[in-house]
Amino acid sequence: MVIDLNDVIPFFHWLPGALLYWLVIVAIVTGIATVVAWLVAAVRHGPIVAMRLTWRLLCGAVDDLVRMSPRRVAALAWLSIKESIRRRVVIVFIVFIVILSFAGWFLDPGSINPGRLYLSFVLTATSYLLLLLALFLSTLSLPADIKNRTLHTVVTKPVRASEIVLGRILGFAAVGTCLLVFMGVTCYVFVERGLSHTHQLTADDLRPLQSGPAGEPAGLQGYTSRANRHRHKVIIDPSGEGRLEMEQGHWHRLTVHKEGDKVSYQIGPPEGMLLARVPIYGKLSFRDRKGQVEAHGLNTGDEWTYRSYIEGGTLAAMVWKFQGVSEKDFPRGLPVEMTIGIFRTHKGNIEKGVPGSLAVRNPQTGEKVDVRIFEAKEYVTDVQFIPRQLHTADGQPRDLFRDLVDDKGEVEIWLSCVVPQQYFGAAQGDLYLRAGDASFPLNFAKGYLGIWLQMMLVIGLGVMFSTFLSGPVALMTTLGTLIGGLSHEFMFKLAMGQTYGGGPAESFIRMLTQDAVTVEMEPGLRTATAQTVDALTQFWMRLMAAVIPDFGHFSFADYVAYGFNISGDTALTFTCRAMAYLLPVFVAGYLCLKTREVAK
Repeated sequence: MVIDLNDVIPFFHWLPGALLYWLVIVAIVTGIATVVAWLVAAVRHGPIVAMRLTWRLLCGAVDDLVRMSPRRVAALAWLSIKESIRRRVVIVFIVFIVILSFAGWFLDPGSINPGRLYLSFVLTATSYLLLLLALFLSTLSLPADIKNRTLHTVVTKPVRASEIVLGRILGFAAVGTCLLVFMGVTCYVFVERGLSHTHQLTADDLRPLQSGPAGEPAGLQGYTSRANRHRHKVIIDPSGEGRLEMEQGHWHRLTVHKEGDKVSYQIGPPEGMLLARVPIYGKLSFRDRKGQVEAHGLNTGDEWTYRSYIEGGTLAAMVWKFQGVSEKDFPRGLPVEMTIGIFRTHKGNIEKGVPGSLAVRNPQTGEKVDVRIFEAKEYVTDVQFIPRQLHTADGQPRDLFRDLVDDKGEVEIWLSCVVPQQYFGAAQGDLYLRAGDASFPLNFAKGYLGIWLQMMLVIGLGVMFSTFLSGPVALMTTLGTLIGGLSHEFMFKLAMGQTYGGGPAESFIRMLTQDAVTVEMEPGLRTATAQTVDALTQFWMRLMAAVIPDFGHFSFADYVAYGFNISGDTALTFTCRAMAYLLPVFVAGYLCLKTREVAK
């Protein structure tokens, strides 16, 4: 495997600052925990004795953590693995195989984008099954051993509490990792076989195109046979070279074989469904209907403000400014991909797209050249190519890199809607330059790395909670943490008052009175009480949002399903985040087990 230094170097750029920030947070949390422990001991034994007990506990903790034995940790991890097998982990294998066996009945290969459908399904199914397994294994194991007194034979041996906790975490992690590898390989084969298909094409399926200017033949066109509920349009030029147009997010290579007067056609496997694009993003700005610069576009009435819109038939435009564009990286021109939202004020022909224009502008000289008019379809990835050689409106030739990319490698791409009373919408990430493609199998493995990181967080939290809670309580606490982490973004917005309708109490009142979420509540005792309750609730929600890990950010499923490469910097960043969270969780679990009376 070749490591891209461009992916690794940014990782080391942010690492020192992030490490210092993490150490400061750990020191603050450790100080708070020490003070709380001293207060609890002071209530029970008095302040002087509490100080001596707290100091003894801290010194013993440092000694235990430093003098852990790898051999004893490995032995305890092996015991956890055997215990997991006894708990019929093989059932997860059976459930997984059954799900995949019946999935072929419900997954439609004739959908708009079957690759995205299959990848989203296998990644989601694997994530749910593995997280549930990690949840049950990590939370029910240690309390069951304490209840059945099987842990007594362990703690009476020369084994440290830190080794017990770490052994549990590593043992359950080994079981989950083996399961994840099996699921990943099986899912990859399932996706490849489910999407594999081909078409047939014969001479009878083609008909001549209209003749050229001098009566010369202009080639052939037709359609392939149907497969997976679709077919492709075929165009063969006069030279005999043929191509298949894109359908359902993929295409096929067409090979023409000539043997005398006989011509046969061979269509290859599908291409373009399983991708790992490497995008280069620019900074988005807007021009209003008079051509003036705006930070945001228009709002067409949608509460989801992710995309902003521009008005068609005016000087309004969306402008992406790219940096570092060089002839070395794009010798033939700029490959552009975009996903455009369309807001129609009149229906028209709904099956046809809305015409738009693509232009290139030099930000230094201000020279702008129109590239082409194209037909935009809503939320369908449109592939455009800006060639090296362009022409102005009066026919003057322009070279892309000599005339339109400035000395700093900056260039602007302008997108406009041609039709009046229609609107184009986009966000910053909806248009990008496609620098190339990475390895899809490797990107698929990175997607499963995200599931593995989520699994490790669940195992760490489950083992930690199980050191001081009973099995069912530890299970529900870990499950609540997992649900809170999956809805972390919404919880943070709710805690910061960034959602419509106010906090929980105000939203509940609006539900009863059926008031609109955008209308201010009438001032009075009811409103003041609700806002006071919400202020207290939001304080605790902000605290929870700061403590609970954002499980959603550790999921790379959307990257893989939508065909975007997960950079090495991203994978390293989230791996470090997970490990940085697991280390204090492990220490907390050790301290809870050490202070608990077991086998005494």
